[in-house]
Parts: sequence; structure tokens; C-alpha cells
Amino acid sequence: MSQKAEAGDACVLVADRGAVRVLTLNRPRRRNAIDLELRVVLAERIEEAMADAEVRVIVLTGAGGVFCSGGDISTMSRQSAERTRPRAEAAQRIVRAIWSGPKPVLAAVEGFAFGAGAALALACDQVVAASDATFNPTFTRVGLAGDLGVFWSLRRRAGLAAARRLLMLPRAVGGAEAVQMGLADVLAEPGAALETALADAERLAAGPPLALAAIKELLVEGPSDPYEVLAREVDNQVRLFDTDDFAEGVAAFHERRPPIFHGR
Repeated sequence: MSQKAEAGDACVLVADRGAVRVLTLNRPRRRNAIDLELRVVLAERIEEAMADAEVRVIVLTGAGGVFCSGGDISTMSRQSAERTRPRAEAAQRIVRAIWSGPKPVLAAVEGFAFGAGAALALACDQVVAASDATFNPTFTRVGLAGDLGVFWSLRRRAGLAAARRLLMLPRAVGGAEAVQMGLADVLAEPGAALETALADAERLAAGPPLALAAIKELLVEGPSDPYEVLAREVDNQVRLFDTDDFAEGVAAFHERRPPIFHGR
């Protein structure tokens, strides 16, 4: 894995493994708690990866054996709406970058994913959890309701009843239960979440970028009208049938070889 040039104390580390960009939350002494700087830098790094033609998949993880312990409460205090709104919108910028970008984003969760950390993981397209990882949407313990898209992603993953209970009565959910509930997608051995996520990321990186982007867009936006879904599916197929990637996929099928997609 090649490490891109970053300061040793950067709050987000950037490394490339082929076409996979790994972004590591790097505040291990604070268990990667999210302060204002981390919000801004992480959003910038995700946006940069989405715009980089050499990157096809993004993996989020945390340094020091912890994904993210949530918002950094040491930087929080009662304040006016005028001061709070920019901070809150900086957090939402991260999720907007994940959801609106065309590239799959995977979370590799070791240790804690609490509060905003849980919400960050759930916002990703796929969540790989170590068996000893712990998810807990702890927002109400400090008198907050939740952000970073948790009201959309938790409900979509676990259902309304489970989302309501977890948000109102937060509790620790281990890795195996997280997979069972739908909070996570893949269970990994302790310490192996990143490598497991990278294995899936490399498979995705070899896939057709335009088709994956179309899948992600429709799943994220998810029209509630089933007939609108049918219409959107037609639009996607019409567009994708006239691409080099589709022609390559058909040719590779006939030639009995793996396809090589270029995103055009």
C-alpha cells in the first residue's frame, strides 16, 4: 500500500492500494473522536478521492484499533445557533460526499463506533465489522438527537422499530449482532476488518465504474414510487448499453476472460 505525502500528525491519513483509496481517521489518543478539524479534513479527502480518476473505491478506517468514538465532547459546550450551524453542516458535508459521490465507500470497523462514529460507518455503502467491534448511537447521552445521516441510514439498515429503539435507548451492539441486525454487512476476525474490507474493495475496483455509480445513485436516492424506480432503471440501462464498459463485458463473456473496465 502506497502512502501519499501527509504530515505525521495529519488527522486523516491517505494511502492507496492500487485503485483503492484508504482514509484513516488519525486521532488515536482521542479514539479518533471527531472534532471540527477532522470534520473538514475528512470531507475534503473524500471529495478529493471522488474526483480522482485513479481512485475507484474508498475505504474508511481508524487508527489505533478504534474506528471512531464519536464527536469530541472535549470540544463541545453550550453555544448559540449561529455558532453551532457551521459545525453541524461541516459534519453533514462528510455524508453528502459519501452519498453523492459515484464511488463505493466501505467502512472497516474495529473497536468502537459510537455516536457520530456509528453514524459515519452506517452512512457507507458497505460496513465490515470485526467480531469484537461495538456499535452504539450514543447521542442522547449528551442530550443530542443525532446527525451524520443517522436518521436515514439507521432506519434503512435496521428498520424503523430498531432505529427508534437504538436512538432513544442507546445500547452496545457487538459485531455479530450488528451483522444480524443489518448495521454491518460483513463480519471479520478481530484485527482483520481492514484487510477484509480491502478484499471487497479490490473486487469493486475491478468492476464497471459507471454501472456501480448508477447502482449507488438509485439505492441512495431510492424513489418511494415503485413505478418511478422502473423508469429510472430503464434510464440507467439505456445509458449503460451505449458504453465501452458494456461492450467490454460482453466481449469478455464470449472470450471467457475477466473483463477490464475503464469507466467509459
